[in-house]
Amino acid sequence: MASRLPVPRSALVLLLALLLPLTIATSSGGAGTKLDGNGIIRVKSAYGFDETVARLKKDIADKGIMFFMAVDQAKLGAGAGIKLAPSTLLIFGNPPLGVQFLTSNADAGLDWPVRLLVNQDAKGQVWAVYTDFDWIKRRHAITDRDEAFKMAASVIGSITSSVAAK
Repeated sequence: MASRLPVPRSALVLLLALLLPLTIATSSGGAGTKLDGNGIIRVKSAYGFDETVARLKKDIADKGIMFFMAVDQAKLGAGAGIKLAPSTLLIFGNPPLGVQFLTSNADAGLDWPVRLLVNQDAKGQVWAVYTDFDWIKRRHAITDRDEAFKMAASVIGSITSSVAAK
């Protein structure tokens, strides 16, 4: 019989929720960018892991976007006795823009604020990973916020371009 970890249920739920974005993309969508059928966009970084995280956080701050938190998923895994490659989830947003999506469909709160995952694959390549905003729009059947979605897509594209491999 396997022994149980003395971890509160709420901590396990949080850990599982944070590890879900580790979906791996499977098809190419352009130079250094991959898009899979689940709306996951992966942007290949030109920098190492720590520098990628630092550059993304700086670009978010330089744009005046509210930064909520960085979740070191590898550290969380280590605390649970699970080895995980470097992985940090950045959570940020612009409430006047993001909250508009929730007024169209409250369930869109599952995808807001914005989450940008920085991870390193088995070959050492660093990626900036996020959910395609058009996919989010379709997922929540939001039909009245086209301009807001275009703006959000433009902003995340600009943020990830700060680290994108050419």
